[in-house]
Amino acid sequence: MQTDRLAMLDTMARMQEAHNRQVHADWRVKHYEYYRAVWIECAELLDHFGWKWWKRQVPDLAQVKLELVDIWHFGLSELLRADAVRPELADALDVSPLEEPDPDPEGLRQAVEALAGACLASRGFSVERFADVMRALPMSFDELFRLYVGKNVLNGFRQDHGYKDGTYRKTWAGREDNEHLMELLDGVDVPATAAADLYAKLEARYLETAAR
Repeated sequence: MQTDRLAMLDTMARMQEAHNRQVHADWRVKHYEYYRAVWIECAELLDHFGWKWWKRQVPDLAQVKLELVDIWHFGLSELLRADAVRPELADALDVSPLEEPDPDPEGLRQAVEALAGACLASRGFSVERFADVMRALPMSFDELFRLYVGKNVLNGFRQDHGYKDGTYRKTWAGREDNEHLMELLDGVDVPATAAADLYAKLEARYLETAAR
């Protein structure tokens, strides 16, 4: 229902605002290059999906989706800064996936490149091109919301544990924190009311793996 989508959009906007303030209280006037972060994340997404013709690559769709959610963090930041988070945005992101349940490899790669290109050309963020990547993957609005909440909590956890000063330990027992996040998300009932529960689970896992 549209009401649910609007509530989820509002939740994501509030969570992004809070996280951006955690990074810098005056983030709106700092002129951060969110468009640059987007195209770098696009390259990381393609690395997880695979693009090399000279070697065998197996797509890691869980990490591909997390990279798309990272892109959404930066895109949403740009939209907030431009005061462009409006109700119609929820409809724009409520995409109808392509008929095939699995992504067409070249179609997805081209959609990601189109998003990167649009953001570089405008030095902004293209909601339309982002929705095209969601459709090509595919990723529903509900899944975007669920993974966004999870990654937002992890981003806050990173900041609280020394991400900016370099003391944060991103690898836990031989695996990146993103992998632990996806594992822990399976046992958490999201929406945003689960943020505190997920944060506690991340903290417990982080401490458990400190010596490994």
